[in-house]
Formats: sequence, C-alpha cells, structure tokens
Amino acid sequence: MIAKEDCIDCGLCEKVCPVIHLSEAREPLEVYAAMNRDEAIRITSSSGGIFTLLAEQVIREGGVIFGARFNEKWEVVHVYTETIEGLEEFRGSKYVQSRIGKTYEQAESFLKQRRKVLFSGTPCQIAGLRLYLQREYDNLLTVDLICHGVPSPMIWQMYLAETIRKLKAQSIEKIDFRNKIFGWRQYSFKLIYKKNSRQEEYIKKSTDNLYIKGFLSDLYLRPSCYDCPVKCLKSGSDITLGDFWGIEHIRPERDDDKGISAVLVNTQRGIDLFSKIDAEKILFSYGEVSRGNQMLVTSVKTPTKRNEFWNCLLTQTCTEAMTRYTRLPKFLFMKIYIYNLLKHFRLK
Repeated sequence: MIAKEDCIDCGLCEKVCPVIHLSEAREPLEVYAAMNRDEAIRITSSSGGIFTLLAEQVIREGGVIFGARFNEKWEVVHVYTETIEGLEEFRGSKYVQSRIGKTYEQAESFLKQRRKVLFSGTPCQIAGLRLYLQREYDNLLTVDLICHGVPSPMIWQMYLAETIRKLKAQSIEKIDFRNKIFGWRQYSFKLIYKKNSRQEEYIKKSTDNLYIKGFLSDLYLRPSCYDCPVKCLKSGSDITLGDFWGIEHIRPERDDDKGISAVLVNTQRGIDLFSKIDAEKILFSYGEVSRGNQMLVTSVKTPTKRNEFWNCLLTQTCTEAMTRYTRLPKFLFMKIYIYNLLKHFRLK
C-alpha cells in the first residue's frame, strides 16, 4: 500500500516491488540432505544445523552475517554479527515476521567496503534485499528457507503477554519454538521463565500449543503469504535451507529424529560456499526433496474462518480466539502417528 500523503512520485517503490518484478521459477543446481557433525549444535537448530556451518565459514573469511533474533521485548528483529559467538541467537526457527529495520542499508555498506556478507531470511526478504541493492555483488551470499508463511507480530505479542500472565512469570529467559526434547518431528514450544526468583519451564508439544497450532493451521499468517510471489526459488537466493521431511521413507537409516536439513544449492556461489563446510552430506534429487516440502512450490490456502478469527479478537482474548478457531489439519496428526508407529517397529 502506498502512503499517498508521503508520495513524491519518484517511482522507487515500483522499482523494488517483488510482486511487480517477478523473477523466473528455478530449480536448484544441487540438492542434499545434510547434518552438522556437532550434535549439540544440531539439537539446538531447527533442522540439521547447516546454517551455523555456512555462517562460521563466512566469518572465518572476514565476513558479516545477517539473521533474525529476539530483542529484549521478545520481538523478532534482523541484526548482524561479526563473531561466531553471535550466531547462537540466530539458531532456531522464529515463527514471527521479523523487522528488517536498517539491515538492507547496513548490508549495502559492508558490501561497498568489499566485506563478504551472508544475508539470511525468508524468500521475500531475500527478494527485497536484491531489489533494494539494484545490482549484483560478487561478495554477497544469500540464504533463505523453505517458508510456510510468517505469523503476525501482533498475534505473537498478544499470545506471549497472555501466557506470561497465566504463568505469573516475572521475566522471560528464553523462547524456543522448536525444542527437540520429544524429537525433531514432535517439536515443542519451550519457554524458560523466572517465577518467585526461580527458573521454571513451560513445554508443550507442537500439537498441544495454541500458538504453534494456529501457525500450522495457517490461521494468522500475513495476507501476502496466501499468494506468495517468490515460490519455486524465485527469490534469487544462493542456498535454500529447510527440513528434509520424508527422509524416513527414502533413507530411513539416516533418520535419528534429531533433525536433518534439506539443502538446495541454487547458484555457483552457493556451490562454492557449501563445498567448504565440513558436514555429513548425501546427494538427492530435487523431486525427492520437493515431495516432502510442498511449500517450495505452493502457497498455503487462506483458512475459511480467518476473518472470523480476527473479528473474534475484538471481543475476546487471543487465547480464547485461538482455542475457538485453531484446528490442526488431520493429515498432520496422521503423519506423526504413522511415523511413531514405524519408529516403534524399527526399534523392535
């Protein structure tokens, strides 16, 4: 939407609009299942811990890493780090739209200084960065993810505030949207907080936590997510990362339920970077990955009761509205049930 009162008819917004300037659909040059050999990092990562290895390599080459982390208000914001220690805050999924802030401008400044830059984000954020720069930089590396969609920051803040009140928490110490205490597939929402000066934990499986259920049922994604213009690798990223869903059917002996990454290497720059990292890598085809990751090529459908949910928020709490309108798709429950059944028989 154009703010007409501020418009000076310069046309810049049209020049950088990813919807107007749609890129061509692509297929990756190479596709892998990959895992970080450091199990501690893999467990604290959403999938196989590959982003950390890519970022560490760029930092060793004197580069700068841009990624998403929580701020002091538990909002998700994009920032940069120049240290390996700073990567810890970037690890793990954050199911909230992040604020880009001034990071495009900062990245451009580092690029002009001839510093290597690795910018990570959702496909639309990567597409936005490339259009903002308006030129190619051989020292820029972009990494996006297989994106389901991003929830509204307002809903997240409402849910968090209500949860804090319910728990009577004095402060939040850590939030993990995909804790693997119950495994990679049955990932859990974990919140560490202080109450009466003691540290306590709130843990719920993804199928039991209202916020995650609402996210997985597509209830409060941003409107643009229901018609995403950058599916089919149109963002222009060098590498795309995600979960290798379906690995248990293709190579069950490699599935330990601790997380494995799908790595789609889309450009020669991506090949050069990925070849430098020391990870366990298994070559696959694009079809084998995309079968378990339909979000690579299709947008989620708008829930029929999405508008009812938002109207409900006018008179009820976020928790009440989520309870009333959140319904996880039946296929997700069946997928988890069948996986657990197969896992049980493999252990026999």
